[in-house]
Amino acid sequence: MKVSCDKEGIETAVKSIRNGGVIVFPTDTVYGLGCDPYNSEAIEKIYKIKKRESSKLFPILAYSKKALSDIVVFDEKSNKIAEKFWPGQVTLVLEIKDEKIKKSMNAQSKIAVRVPNNSCALALLKECKLLVGTSANVSGMSSFTESDDCFDNISGYDIFVDGGTITGSGESTIVEVDDDKLVIHRKGAVSETEIMKLF
Repeated sequence: MKVSCDKEGIETAVKSIRNGGVIVFPTDTVYGLGCDPYNSEAIEKIYKIKKRESSKLFPILAYSKKALSDIVVFDEKSNKIAEKFWPGQVTLVLEIKDEKIKKSMNAQSKIAVRVPNNSCALALLKECKLLVGTSANVSGMSSFTESDDCFDNISGYDIFVDGGTITGSGESTIVEVDDDKLVIHRKGAVSETEIMKLF
């Protein structure tokens, strides 16, 4: 089922998420697959859609840093990065403090988190607070920025939230603060130089 990114469409998508559904939705980088991060069955469904190994964890998107501080620990450096670049294209790898999330996401100790800078994604997150957010594509294939391309090439989800064409500047930069040192796990839209300027 395809819905628009309006009040009605958001309500339909949120209802589906709360009932254990999987949605496709626009972010500031690419189209994403999302579900309730506390619902392990819905998470399993996303692994099947993506044909992805369950050892590769999905990131969690949130409406705000405050919503994330309930589930992960922000150290001084990651706090600075979040304050500067969120909402935006930086993903932080942080220590989990919510045991339920650890269990449902099948995580060891850390998880990747982000606040996206996209009005449609934020409208969804305002209602859900947290969403699993991974690119809506089969693992190893290119991700989608055009809604029609994504709609034609992905199946197995419940609701498709159409946000038109995404005009972002590529994938997010993945950063981890390990032993007070910054580790860039993936180069993305925000350069390492921009991040290092904070310290």
